[in-house]
Amino acid sequence: MNIQVFGIKKCFDTKKAERYFKERNIKYQFIDLNEKALSKGELQSVKSSVGLINLINKESKEYEKLNLSNIRSDSTREEILLKNPKLYKTPIVRNGNMATVGYDIETWKIWE
Repeated sequence: MNIQVFGIKKCFDTKKAERYFKERNIKYQFIDLNEKALSKGELQSVKSSVGLINLINKESKEYEKLNLSNIRSDSTREEILLKNPKLYKTPIVRNGNMATVGYDIETWKIWE
């Protein structure tokens, strides 16, 4: 397993995800989205697993600020996501080509 956890240090669900992997002695790499955003390739990989719409946090302040609800083009949404990592739902957990968004214990158990 090659686990990557993309999240924000202050996010409660991200902390729970980290705790889940620590308790099971599963090595993972944590990437703070405030410091380093997903690359275009990483975004494509995650998007193919979970879908673009599931990556966007509609509750975030940035969502309203950037008027993302009125943007219909997926390519435009992707560009906005790449430039504004605060728009992601967290945690984003990758295991190779597979990925989850949010706290998804059931899928993580399958990966073990």
